[in-house]
Amino acid sequence: MALIYPELSKTIYDCAFEVHRHLGPGLLESAYEACLENELKEAGVPVERQKNMPVPYKNIHLDVGYRLDLFASQKVILELKSVETIHPLHIAQLMTYMKLAQCRLGFLINFNVVMLKDGIKRYVL
Repeated sequence: MALIYPELSKTIYDCAFEVHRHLGPGLLESAYEACLENELKEAGVPVERQKNMPVPYKNIHLDVGYRLDLFASQKVILELKSVETIHPLHIAQLMTYMKLAQCRLGFLINFNVVMLKDGIKRYVL
């Protein structure tokens, strides 16, 4: 099976690793979010931060306060965490956002790890 958006995925990985290399673990999620947004923009990736995610219910879309941390190129959802452990609920949250946005690719990135390779996971619907 071919990778979905391979060039964009590589850029996301590179930018996330750059942020982690400069900041390391232990900061608030909002710091990583702002820095990753900046890195992606500098890499030429259009990105929206805290994008509103309405919930479709029957024939309406309800704004109930859900926000995507980062939405890259209107194709990829980036859900950021700064937690000790990723729980199944974090994965379910990303997968639900992907379904609601009809988005096939998402990344769950936990910056609160010593080695970012242990904190970054790619999910495909």
